[in-house]
Amino acid sequence: MHKLGIIGYGGMGGWHADHALKSDVVELAGIYDIKPERCELAEQKGIHAYDSMEALLSDESIDLVTVAIPNDEHKDVVIKCLLAGKNVICEKPVALSSAEFAEMVDAAHKSGKLFTVHQNRRWDVDFLAMKQLYNSGEIGEVFNVESRIHGSRGIPSDWRGEKKYGGGMLLDWGVHLIDQILQIYAGKKVKKLYCRFEHTTNFEVDDGFKLDLTFDGGEQAYVEVGTYNFIALPRFYMQAKKGTAMITDWREKCKVVKCKAWNESDVLPVQTAAGLTKTMAPRDDVTTDTYEIERPHSDVHDFYRNFCAAIEGKEEQLIKHDEVMRVMKVMEASFKSVEQDAVLACDI
Repeated sequence: MHKLGIIGYGGMGGWHADHALKSDVVELAGIYDIKPERCELAEQKGIHAYDSMEALLSDESIDLVTVAIPNDEHKDVVIKCLLAGKNVICEKPVALSSAEFAEMVDAAHKSGKLFTVHQNRRWDVDFLAMKQLYNSGEIGEVFNVESRIHGSRGIPSDWRGEKKYGGGMLLDWGVHLIDQILQIYAGKKVKKLYCRFEHTTNFEVDDGFKLDLTFDGGEQAYVEVGTYNFIALPRFYMQAKKGTAMITDWREKCKVVKCKAWNESDVLPVQTAAGLTKTMAPRDDVTTDTYEIERPHSDVHDFYRNFCAAIEGKEEQLIKHDEVMRVMKVMEASFKSVEQDAVLACDI
């Protein structure tokens, strides 16, 4: 078992601690948080709280540290952990720029320790279902994927709403959805993008965004995060040459409508509003098959299992530096697109 220390005992730090207590590969040595009340809370739960970050890093029994603090502090703390001889997991977004991330990767190489990012949404079953369908070729060549997360409570009333801490939805949720899209369209490069921000409840950072991506084969992707949507649009929507797939909500199965015959012998027009149309006439089971895909198996503990195996030299770490860098560069280009209100040509 690897001894784990956690720096930051807020929302995600608490999540890591709770899962570590149930883990089969790590043993929680303790936590440190800059806020005394959080350390007291940990102690009340029977979790050791270190007096300082230095005390945690000087504990030679700890070989793995998870950093779960505000985004703007990631770089300095991660580098301190690496230089202290610890393997490091960092929450996302890993940094506020690709240049900062490059410094962190360089520190990892110099220290000889492993460093990765907690891109935990790769274990979401809705994403896994879409990736599985894409890879199977079951509905043919995919030419459009739409990914949305909608809520109705605005940005949480903490540092996520402030620019100096790296707040905003592009950095908070976009980092996950962009990573998922790049994993679905694996091996394809982003050649063009256009992003727009929403400022409905927060004018300092984006409380929502809309991002169009075009890949080198002409494939399209659309990523949207909204925090003022009282009716949510589908979580995923995929179009391909032989069918369409949709997941309405992450708790639902993936619905597929597969085209088995393009032409019908006789299409009856349907009345819509004040007119008739054959173009929009619905399909029937003569030309399509409709079915659901079972939710894929997923275990969030596999993230720590993989990273611990990588520390032991038994596996390659799943979240790779070049993949994280691509996400960082797409987000940077998105910020630039918003600033210029322009479609940007790129090669990411």
